[in-house]
Amino acid sequence: MKHSALKKFVLIGASTGGPGQIEKIISALHPLESTVIVIAQHMVDGFVPSFVNRLRHNSKNPISMAENGALIEVGHIYVCNGHTQIIQQSSQLYFLQKESPKESYNPNINLLFSSFSSFAKAIETLAVILTGIGDDGVNGCNELSLNSAKCITENEQSAIVDGMPSRARAVVANIKATNIDEIIQIIKEFSE
Repeated sequence: MKHSALKKFVLIGASTGGPGQIEKIISALHPLESTVIVIAQHMVDGFVPSFVNRLRHNSKNPISMAENGALIEVGHIYVCNGHTQIIQQSSQLYFLQKESPKESYNPNINLLFSSFSSFAKAIETLAVILTGIGDDGVNGCNELSLNSAKCITENEQSAIVDGMPSRARAVVANIKATNIDEIIQIIKEFSE
Protein backbone atom coordinates (compact mmCIF):
# COMPACT_ATOMS: atom_id res chain seq x y z
CA MET A 1 0.00 0.00 0.00
CA LYS A 2 1.04 3.57 -0.54
CA HIS A 3 2.52 5.59 2.30
CA SER A 4 -0.33 8.09 1.80
CA ALA A 5 -2.82 5.50 3.10
CA LEU A 6 -0.91 5.38 6.38
CA LYS A 7 -2.56 7.61 8.96
CA LYS A 8 -1.46 6.18 12.30
CA PHE A 9 1.63 4.47 13.69
CA VAL A 10 1.99 2.60 16.99
CA LEU A 11 5.45 1.86 18.41
CA ILE A 12 5.68 -0.57 21.33
CA GLY A 13 8.80 -1.22 23.40
CA ALA A 14 9.05 -3.96 26.04
CA SER A 15 11.60 -6.03 27.91
CA THR A 16 11.28 -8.43 30.88
CA GLY A 17 7.65 -9.54 31.24
CA GLY A 18 6.71 -8.08 27.86
CA PRO A 19 5.76 -11.12 25.73
CA GLY A 20 2.60 -11.85 27.74
CA GLN A 21 1.57 -8.18 27.71
CA ILE A 22 2.13 -7.98 23.95
CA GLU A 23 0.06 -11.13 23.38
CA LYS A 24 -2.83 -9.50 25.27
CA ILE A 25 -2.58 -6.38 23.10
CA ILE A 26 -2.37 -8.26 19.78
CA SER A 27 -5.28 -10.60 20.54
CA ALA A 28 -7.53 -7.62 21.47
CA LEU A 29 -6.99 -5.65 18.26
CA HIS A 30 -9.54 -5.35 15.47
CA PRO A 31 -8.35 -5.46 11.86
CA LEU A 32 -6.11 -2.43 11.27
CA GLU A 33 -7.05 -0.26 8.30
CA SER A 34 -4.90 2.85 8.35
CA THR A 35 -2.49 1.87 11.13
CA VAL A 36 0.88 0.12 11.40
CA ILE A 37 2.20 -1.37 14.64
CA VAL A 38 5.91 -2.01 15.19
CA ILE A 39 7.03 -3.93 18.30
CA ALA A 40 10.52 -3.97 19.82
CA GLN A 41 10.58 -6.72 22.46
CA HIS A 42 13.98 -7.47 24.01
CA MET A 43 14.67 -11.08 23.06
CA VAL A 44 17.52 -13.33 21.98
CA ASP A 45 17.74 -13.49 18.16
CA GLY A 46 16.76 -17.14 17.87
CA PHE A 47 13.52 -16.73 19.83
CA VAL A 48 11.99 -13.93 17.73
CA PRO A 49 10.59 -16.18 14.91
CA SER A 50 8.79 -18.44 17.41
CA PHE A 51 7.44 -15.36 19.23
CA VAL A 52 6.07 -14.03 15.93
CA ASN A 53 4.42 -17.42 15.23
CA ARG A 54 2.86 -17.40 18.69
CA LEU A 55 1.44 -13.91 18.13
CA ARG A 56 -0.06 -14.94 14.78
CA HIS A 57 -2.32 -17.55 16.43
CA ASN A 58 -4.50 -14.92 18.13
CA SER A 59 -4.21 -12.02 15.71
CA LYS A 60 -6.77 -10.62 13.27
CA ASN A 61 -3.89 -8.81 11.53
CA PRO A 62 -0.90 -10.02 9.51
CA ILE A 63 2.23 -10.23 11.65
CA SER A 64 5.77 -10.59 10.37
CA MET A 65 9.34 -9.92 11.36
CA ALA A 66 10.72 -6.56 10.29
CA GLU A 67 13.26 -7.31 7.59
CA ASN A 68 15.98 -5.13 6.15
CA GLY A 69 14.74 -3.22 3.10
CA ALA A 70 11.10 -4.32 3.55
CA LEU A 71 8.36 -1.85 2.68
CA ILE A 72 6.16 -1.06 5.69
CA GLU A 73 2.59 -1.97 4.76
CA VAL A 74 -0.53 -0.43 6.25
CA GLY A 75 -2.61 -2.81 8.36
CA HIS A 76 0.39 -4.91 9.37
CA ILE A 77 2.10 -5.64 12.68
CA TYR A 78 5.89 -6.02 12.67
CA VAL A 79 8.21 -7.48 15.30
CA CYS A 80 11.79 -6.20 15.29
CA ASN A 81 14.93 -8.27 15.48
CA GLY A 82 18.31 -6.58 15.57
CA HIS A 83 19.00 -2.86 15.27
CA THR A 84 15.88 -1.74 13.43
CA GLN A 85 15.26 1.75 12.10
CA ILE A 86 12.51 3.24 9.97
CA ILE A 87 13.59 5.27 6.95
CA GLN A 88 11.78 7.04 4.11
CA GLN A 89 12.48 6.62 0.40
CA SER A 90 10.26 8.05 -2.34
CA SER A 91 7.53 8.94 0.20
CA GLN A 92 7.32 5.35 1.49
CA LEU A 93 8.59 3.91 4.77
CA TYR A 94 11.01 1.00 4.93
CA PHE A 95 12.95 -0.93 7.56
CA LEU A 96 16.70 -0.54 7.79
CA GLN A 97 18.16 -3.31 9.88
CA LYS A 98 21.51 -4.50 11.17
CA GLU A 99 22.44 -7.25 13.59
CA SER A 100 22.54 -6.02 17.20
CA PRO A 101 26.04 -5.68 18.64
CA LYS A 102 26.63 -8.19 21.43
CA GLU A 103 26.71 -5.53 24.16
CA SER A 104 23.47 -3.90 23.01
CA TYR A 105 19.79 -4.59 23.55
CA ASN A 106 18.19 -6.76 20.89
CA PRO A 107 16.28 -5.02 19.46
CA ASN A 108 17.19 -1.51 20.56
CA ILE A 109 13.99 0.38 21.45
CA ASN A 110 15.68 3.80 21.58
CA LEU A 111 17.02 3.34 18.05
CA LEU A 112 13.61 2.33 16.68
CA PHE A 113 11.71 5.13 18.45
CA SER A 114 14.29 7.80 17.56
CA SER A 115 14.29 6.78 13.89
CA PHE A 116 10.56 7.48 13.70
CA SER A 117 10.60 10.81 15.54
CA SER A 118 11.01 12.86 12.35
CA PHE A 119 7.78 11.33 10.96
CA ALA A 120 5.70 11.86 14.12
CA LYS A 121 4.46 15.32 13.15
CA ALA A 122 3.12 14.08 9.81
CA ILE A 123 1.76 10.71 10.98
CA GLU A 124 -0.34 10.43 14.13
CA THR A 125 1.90 8.45 16.48
CA LEU A 126 1.40 6.51 19.71
CA ALA A 127 4.50 5.33 21.60
CA VAL A 128 4.08 2.69 24.31
CA ILE A 129 6.65 1.56 26.87
CA LEU A 130 5.72 -1.65 28.65
CA THR A 131 7.34 -3.61 31.46
CA GLY A 132 11.11 -4.07 31.55
CA ILE A 133 14.45 -3.69 33.27
CA GLY A 134 16.63 -0.67 32.54
CA ASP A 135 15.86 2.44 30.53
CA ASP A 136 15.87 1.40 26.87
CA GLY A 137 13.22 3.33 24.95
CA VAL A 138 13.06 6.27 27.34
CA ASN A 139 15.19 8.68 25.27
CA GLY A 140 13.48 7.63 22.03
CA CYS A 141 10.06 8.05 23.64
CA ASN A 142 11.08 11.53 24.79
CA GLU A 143 12.12 12.44 21.23
CA LEU A 144 8.75 11.21 19.95
CA SER A 145 6.93 13.22 22.61
CA LEU A 146 8.81 16.37 21.59
CA ASN A 147 7.63 15.72 18.01
CA SER A 148 3.90 15.54 18.89
CA ALA A 149 3.58 11.79 19.55
CA LYS A 150 1.22 10.61 22.25
CA CYS A 151 3.15 8.54 24.82
CA ILE A 152 1.91 6.02 27.38
CA THR A 153 3.55 3.60 29.79
CA GLU A 154 2.53 1.05 32.36
CA ASN A 155 2.05 2.24 35.91
CA GLU A 156 3.90 0.70 38.83
CA GLN A 157 1.00 -1.58 39.75
CA SER A 158 0.67 -3.01 36.23
CA ALA A 159 4.30 -3.43 35.15
CA ILE A 160 5.82 -6.82 35.88
CA VAL A 161 9.18 -5.02 36.14
CA ASP A 162 8.91 -1.25 36.64
CA GLY A 163 12.36 -0.22 35.36
CA MET A 164 11.63 1.14 31.89
CA PRO A 165 8.16 2.48 32.80
CA SER A 166 9.42 4.30 35.92
CA ARG A 167 12.28 5.91 33.95
CA ALA A 168 9.81 6.95 31.23
CA ARG A 169 7.49 8.49 33.82
CA ALA A 170 10.44 10.47 35.22
CA VAL A 171 11.83 11.70 31.89
CA VAL A 172 9.00 12.05 29.35
CA ALA A 173 6.77 15.08 29.90
CA ASN A 174 3.03 14.48 29.46
CA ILE A 175 3.40 10.68 29.40
CA LYS A 176 0.27 8.88 30.56
CA ALA A 177 0.83 6.05 33.07
CA THR A 178 -1.87 3.41 33.38
CA ASN A 179 -2.51 -0.33 33.62
CA ILE A 180 -2.22 -2.85 30.79
CA ASP A 181 -6.00 -3.15 30.34
CA GLU A 182 -6.37 0.59 29.74
CA ILE A 183 -3.29 0.58 27.49
CA ILE A 184 -4.99 -2.10 25.37
CA GLN A 185 -8.12 0.06 25.17
CA ILE A 186 -6.09 3.16 24.23
CA ILE A 187 -4.30 1.26 21.43
CA LYS A 188 -7.61 -0.15 20.15
CA GLU A 189 -9.26 3.28 20.09
CA PHE A 190 -6.19 4.92 18.57
CA SER A 191 -6.06 2.31 15.79
CA GLU A 192 -9.70 2.73 14.72
